[in-house]
Amino acid sequence: MKTRRTILKATAGIALGFALGSPFVFAQDKGTVGVAMPTKTSTRWVSDGNSMVAALAAKGYKTDLQYADDDIPNQLAQVENMITKGVKVLVIAAIDGTTLSNALQKAADKGVKVVAYDRLIVGSKNVDYYATFDNFQVGVLQAQSLEKALGLKEGKGPFNIELFGGSADDNNAFFFYDGAMSVLQPYIDKGKL
Repeated sequence: MKTRRTILKATAGIALGFALGSPFVFAQDKGTVGVAMPTKTSTRWVSDGNSMVAALAAKGYKTDLQYADDDIPNQLAQVENMITKGVKVLVIAAIDGTTLSNALQKAADKGVKVVAYDRLIVGSKNVDYYATFDNFQVGVLQAQSLEKALGLKEGKGPFNIELFGGSADDNNAFFFYDGAMSVLQPYIDKGKL
């Protein structure tokens, strides 16, 4: 939770910095920040979206928060619509970080700053900031939980486990996996897993 608050503060701070640096922002209207989240079916994304809206509103910003129902064309259309409506900053938790390059070029052409939130957006030079967690450490923590629950440090085992590595188009999945394997690989090598 502390990490999420830090990221939300950082995101709000980035938006504030852009707005304060812009000659087009007036005291009564600091502008709108577009927030593009992947889905409402996960409590995590709903919580993050609501927290961002609250943090930005507290700083005097309007927000346009949209959820794309894990549909890539839907998220792309939402982002393009936000750009057309004149947002000053876009915060995007991309469903697929490889599909937004054309939209982000449009954002850059209009002077819109882009923050990739949690999920890296690749294939575009038009991402100004990347706000994320220490995803390697997330994998370490996941593996340590498994290590503790199975009693691996106490020599218990062997156990059969099935590893899931996440989507190949989710950049974070590689970091999660590498973090987890930094803990689990020695047990695999010893035949405990």
